[in-house]
Amino acid sequence: MSCILAIDNGLTVTKVVIYRLDGVQLAVARRNIPQLMTTPRHVERDMAVLWQQTVAAMREAIETSGQPPGEIVAIAATAHGDGLYLLDKDDQPLGPGILSLDSRATAIVADWAARGIDARSLALTGQAPHVSAPSALLAWIKAHEPERYARIGHVIACKDWLRFCLTGTVGTDRTEASTSFTDVRNQEYTAEALDLFGLAEIEKALPPVSHSAGIVGAVTAEVAEATGLVAGTPVAAGLHDVTASALGIGAHRPGVVGVVAGTYSINETVSDAPETGEGWFCRNAIAPGQWNNMAISPASATNYDWFLDTFCGFERALAEKEGRSIHAVLAPEIDEALTRPSTVLYHPYLFGSPYGAMASAGFMGLRGWNDRGDVLAALLEGIAFNHRHHVDTLRAHFSADEARLTGGASRNPTVARMFADVLGIPVTVTDTDEASAWGAALCAGAAVGAFDAFDADPRDLAASSTIYRPDPERSARYDQRYRVYREIAEGMEDTWRKLDALGAPQAETGA
Repeated sequence: MSCILAIDNGLTVTKVVIYRLDGVQLAVARRNIPQLMTTPRHVERDMAVLWQQTVAAMREAIETSGQPPGEIVAIAATAHGDGLYLLDKDDQPLGPGILSLDSRATAIVADWAARGIDARSLALTGQAPHVSAPSALLAWIKAHEPERYARIGHVIACKDWLRFCLTGTVGTDRTEASTSFTDVRNQEYTAEALDLFGLAEIEKALPPVSHSAGIVGAVTAEVAEATGLVAGTPVAAGLHDVTASALGIGAHRPGVVGVVAGTYSINETVSDAPETGEGWFCRNAIAPGQWNNMAISPASATNYDWFLDTFCGFERALAEKEGRSIHAVLAPEIDEALTRPSTVLYHPYLFGSPYGAMASAGFMGLRGWNDRGDVLAALLEGIAFNHRHHVDTLRAHFSADEARLTGGASRNPTVARMFADVLGIPVTVTDTDEASAWGAALCAGAAVGAFDAFDADPRDLAASSTIYRPDPERSARYDQRYRVYREIAEGMEDTWRKLDALGAPQAETGA
């Protein structure tokens, strides 16, 4: 039975999924990847540990799939985008990988904005630089770690590191290449962008670019021995996980907005022409001549996970002991809270926001009679509101009359219905457990001719989808609450700046 192996590496977990060619999932294995946060605003990971954990997950997935490794016809990886993974001139990791939650380059991005570099970047590359963009992180390394900067041999992304480990070849794909240094009009690298950011020295370190569904190498004998794979198994270039998620749920096409409610609030739609503006990234889509317009911020379902980890440890442990889900335990409280009026609003800016790195999370309108259900309902609503912030930005410029939702939160009908009511358009949830991995699998399959094209999904998506349609009364109520939510956020800039200053290190004083 022929099958495909896909690697999906997020910000905390690396997953390996094996699929039959009809899209049926045969096995999935997961391993945690520790985050390193030894310095404020620095969020990193050990690149060697990432590969070791991915090897362990591959071996487990192969063993549990019930299929001989020789039946795997192709492999592709997808992973978190932006951030920075560096190799030195001997093709060895050059320090830890930097995750897209990192915000060390806040001052650099602010300086660029003050000097008009962000506006020039928007016109040239299709996006203003942000704190975890490769451009900003490289500029930070050049300023603060010049010896490391001088040793850079290759500038790659997370999934490109996995591809290198599998095949020994260095490169990237079209979707990842466009994170900082491509001309938005011709979709190719431009030296003008490097000059704009003061990074001309690393031009030769930019990786060669392939189509996401192009074969870029084969599994090495060393990797085969470590994982159980067959040496010589073809490996495709893979793609940025934002794009992979949309592809995996059938949303990587014009007229549809793909919504991923995970660590990041991801909202994207494809266009047939480049259009740039504040509030979204205009990047390369998978196919040449198409653009993926992404409005994102690190402010989505991770807020819910943070709340459970921080405030519901006892309930989680008890639920696990009883063989129950913590989500099922809390669901009645949330559902009941959603039936009554509430003054509570939540801004989900724990790790970032559409308002910049200074914004922080917070509940407003809490009263002594509010209970945990009110707080959790407001938290989920705040997540949906942040997605609407981004979706509204896209809808003002691109056609999008349907949303497709994925991410852990999408499996909860209450949350999916809330998204439909908040966005005011039909929201489709497909029966796709691992959307990013399936998007990578589609590219791998197309690369070896198992599928007619990267977007030729063999599944019957219509039969496996649930459509949630907005309720006019609930939508009107959410509209009112959303206006207040935005008014509060738009008046908080000075307050957020003062709050951030309170967390600055105290000056040392003499004895």
